[in-house]
Amino acid sequence: MSAREEFDSWAAEGRDKGMEDRHWHTAKHVLARMPVEAGETVVDLGTGSGYALRALRETADIGRGYGLDGAPEMARNAASYTDDDAIGFLVGDFDALPVADNSVDHVFSMEAFYYARDPSHTLEEIRRILRPGGTFYCAVNYYEENEASHTWQDNIAIEMTRWNRAEYREAFRDAGLHVAEQDTIADREIDIPPAEAFPTDDWETRAAMVDRYRTWGTLLTVGVTP
Repeated sequence: MSAREEFDSWAAEGRDKGMEDRHWHTAKHVLARMPVEAGETVVDLGTGSGYALRALRETADIGRGYGLDGAPEMARNAASYTDDDAIGFLVGDFDALPVADNSVDHVFSMEAFYYARDPSHTLEEIRRILRPGGTFYCAVNYYEENEASHTWQDNIAIEMTRWNRAEYREAFRDAGLHVAEQDTIADREIDIPPAEAFPTDDWETRAAMVDRYRTWGTLLTVGVTP
């Protein structure tokens, strides 16, 4: 199954809104760190329901927001959730972003970058579309140090890339992006039951659940164009 088919089915089932609810726990902290100013242009890679651009319109008064998704149903759903002419949604491939050179101030991606067929080339594409001084805020929960995420590949037909922290930094630099920051953002909103409630359907021990959400959470890597 292709990524388009997989995520079209998710959109048809309404799973995009579920992803929004889960991702928001840490995505809101990533968005709050972005140095976005009024009137700037932002691209959201793997936009899903489009929540990030709607949030940035409210908090930062961005001038234009473009949400890119590889699944047409996801893009259609996002458009139906969004009543704002300053935000548009595109269907496109991470390997060939349908955006002009040096035309974007910031790029954001939450829990989508590792679906790119060629993530190193996607970084080159991001570098191409960013203006000098532009930023890429890349947030992922699926990465090497987060051991609880390692089984996720077993549950999805799409090939995913699982880099470690150093590999993210190296790939950003190879694409011509300065690594300005790398951090883990804990999910402090997910409810973790007391030890006596374990094992649960999803977790053998409380320690494992704490490790997943509180210790590792979301990996954020920030790249800046020269």
